[in-house]
Amino acid sequence: MEKIFNLKIAQLNPIVGDLDGNLEKVYEICSETKTESIDVIAFPEMFLTGYQLQDLVLKKAFLLDTEQKLDDLTNELNPDIAVLIGAPILEDNRIYNAYHLITERSRRVISRKHHLPNNDVFDEKRVFSSGAISRSFCVNGMKIGSPICEDFWYQDVSKKMLSTGAELFISPNGSPYSRTKLELRADVMRKRSEESSIPLVYLNMVGGQDDLIFDGGSFVMNPGGEIVESLPQFEEEVRIIKFEKYNDRWLANRGKIYIPGSDISQDYRAMVESTKDYVKKSGFSKVLLGLSGGIDSALVSVIACDAFGPENVLCVRMPSEFTSKQSLTDAESLTEVLGCKQETISINTLTNQLSESLANIFLNYEADLTEENMQSRLRGIILMALSNKFNMLLLTTGNKSEVAVGYSTIYGDMAGGYNPIKDLYKTRVFETCRWRNKSYEDWMKAPEGPVIPTAIIDKAPSAELRHNQRDDDSLPPYEVLDEVLKGLIDEDLSVREVVEKGFDKKIVKYLEELIYKSEYKRFQAAPGAHLTERSFWPSRRYPLVQKWRDKL
Repeated sequence: MEKIFNLKIAQLNPIVGDLDGNLEKVYEICSETKTESIDVIAFPEMFLTGYQLQDLVLKKAFLLDTEQKLDDLTNELNPDIAVLIGAPILEDNRIYNAYHLITERSRRVISRKHHLPNNDVFDEKRVFSSGAISRSFCVNGMKIGSPICEDFWYQDVSKKMLSTGAELFISPNGSPYSRTKLELRADVMRKRSEESSIPLVYLNMVGGQDDLIFDGGSFVMNPGGEIVESLPQFEEEVRIIKFEKYNDRWLANRGKIYIPGSDISQDYRAMVESTKDYVKKSGFSKVLLGLSGGIDSALVSVIACDAFGPENVLCVRMPSEFTSKQSLTDAESLTEVLGCKQETISINTLTNQLSESLANIFLNYEADLTEENMQSRLRGIILMALSNKFNMLLLTTGNKSEVAVGYSTIYGDMAGGYNPIKDLYKTRVFETCRWRNKSYEDWMKAPEGPVIPTAIIDKAPSAELRHNQRDDDSLPPYEVLDEVLKGLIDEDLSVREVVEKGFDKKIVKYLEELIYKSEYKRFQAAPGAHLTERSFWPSRRYPLVQKWRDKL
């Protein structure tokens, strides 16, 4: 008699702390299953509570509430349905990142995370205890091992589960997006597959949470490391995986394979989805931003329109005496193509009034950066006033190059709730704009075709806070700047190592000083989409005040 095992996997988007909402998603999937022949339904790591919880999981009232929801699910679930779901558990005054099996009106923990990540964006050792390595467990005749996320990156956990009879691995994950992460996950899982000679399911969640964006990309791998079915990135999807036993060996049937886009395409989708989820999960449905006519605010405008639709985006031009006619024209051309709302509010009168108010105390002092920053801060006041009045979340527009060296005004253009391009270097901003002008995907809500005017992409970058100002007056060209920053920040190289790559020592030391001096600004900056392994604050954290400098 042919042996078949049907697994339903739910790659879904939970909301941190929304126990009722997340539970409703579980009930919905289980309700659909009544007419299907399913042996078990699997949800991702920490799905009931959302992820990451940070110190919320230390609150006992929250843990008790979570426990009650698990009890409710156990009592109300159709006894014929088996469910695997991630949720924290409090046992003997220790908190575990756990995976629960619910079936036949009973519940038990079948895995407690053993390897707690304490690197990059994770700090699980702060809040969780390490569980003993779990054994395999049985569901409807199938012996299953469930290494939780990080546990599957190490051989000891899968080895123990194999030794206790595992015939299938189902690994629940909360793995956030970063460039090349898809390939890395597949490579690691391929090692486990080759070691074990049993099929495995890598089940990841989707959705934005603060700086992070969980990108899904779940997949099924047969022994030997071949991916036979995969789910899309950044989208909720539920899929039934059919396993059949041949000569005492389980194999997954072949299904749909998702083909990922380029790294720029993936980055762009990550920025759009993280922005959309941050805004919506914060209780907003519309956004606004200051539109300068430059390339950074242009890209953020397009990201916003792709996320929310042009009708839900307000772009505000705020010209001063230093704003060029070209910038005003370029900004208007962009909004016309996008079809979003636009307002123009001059800051000239406000600037003059503020200058007059400060004239006596500034007497005998030459105009300097102070007056430039006043313009930026007045714009911040205007944008925050509009945000409050119209209940729209304010997006900021500083790229990673500017954020790195502090080429931004705190309480000015840094004001706002979220920064979609915070982890995107300036040269990458240019590449992304050119890509978006040539590319269109069906999930995008902004118009198809070239949406960013060529004039914006081609002109020399300028803050336009004084006459004839250009970014390269005080910074090296972005092609040089970004390569030095990647060396010092992304690769953590010494000044000597960066200089040995062919860069001028004075420039490298100058930029090193700017990076360290700007740490306090980054600490107060809006969160933004995590795209690389060294994004500011999710995965790179430095003291705000410190005196060490590389001695070269």
